[in-house]
Amino acid sequence: MAATLKDVAQLAGVSVKTVSNVVNGHPHVSGDLRRRIEEAVQRLGYRPNAAARALRTGRSGLLALAAPGPGSPLAPRLIEAIVHHAARHGFRVVIDAPGGPVRQAGHLRSDAALLTAGATAAGLAGAYLATGIPVVVLGESPDPRAGSVIFDAARAARDARDHLLRTGRRRIASIGAEPQPAARRGRTDGYLAARGFLSHDERPDGLVCFSDQLALGAVRAAADAGLRIPHDVAVTGMGDSEEGRWSRPALTTVATDPAFVAQAALELITARLAGAGEEGARVVVPHTLVRRESTGSGVSAQ
Repeated sequence: MAATLKDVAQLAGVSVKTVSNVVNGHPHVSGDLRRRIEEAVQRLGYRPNAAARALRTGRSGLLALAAPGPGSPLAPRLIEAIVHHAARHGFRVVIDAPGGPVRQAGHLRSDAALLTAGATAAGLAGAYLATGIPVVVLGESPDPRAGSVIFDAARAARDARDHLLRTGRRRIASIGAEPQPAARRGRTDGYLAARGFLSHDERPDGLVCFSDQLALGAVRAAADAGLRIPHDVAVTGMGDSEEGRWSRPALTTVATDPAFVAQAALELITARLAGAGEEGARVVVPHTLVRRESTGSGVSAQ
């Protein structure tokens, strides 16, 4: 027999109402109580009845996750973190393909939407907001009504530049700092930009790239020019991608914690659903510089 809310409440030693609050994503539950209830839910294998909850609360428990077009990828580790933290807040994630918002999934409309920034994000965010549900964008939100979880690329670039200066680099160039569509931040673009820099007589001895893909292209351009990394030119990226961790040399990069990003996004969503939280709220994600072989750290894949 399937576990019920009452079973979870008895195991956790709390009221059915408290369990219901956690399952339905209400933010005003203490951390200790929430953890006890989540552990009980996991032990019992409790699964909310989506149709019954929709009839009772007017909510489906569905969170639409969408990448609005080319150049807006979601890293597998971030997807995993979003699914995990969505479940902790009582949501089931549904993937919305480009082309329009999820209006129904199993005859149940999504309660909220989580988007990645991209060229068509403004239209997609607007379409979701028009249905009356909260929207959070991973990146700069194109709509002031939507929340956003932001990676401060400019600050990350300064940290990467400071790292290169500390390693003795003095002529540092940036690749990808100028505004451009995400689709033009790939390896080929990094290769072409780096090739242009490295062909000058006063070539840079350090390259700060605004994505790992740009950095991997720059690494190839340096190799094709007969330059050694990091001896002749050091390279940094952003994103801590799987490719960058396993490239040769392994790529120094700026990393964010996928769990922090996912949790911040879900907290913005649940606050809006609970009538708390401000429209257009922003959270800036902390970052760390991961030092690897491309800047001379000697650290290989992690």
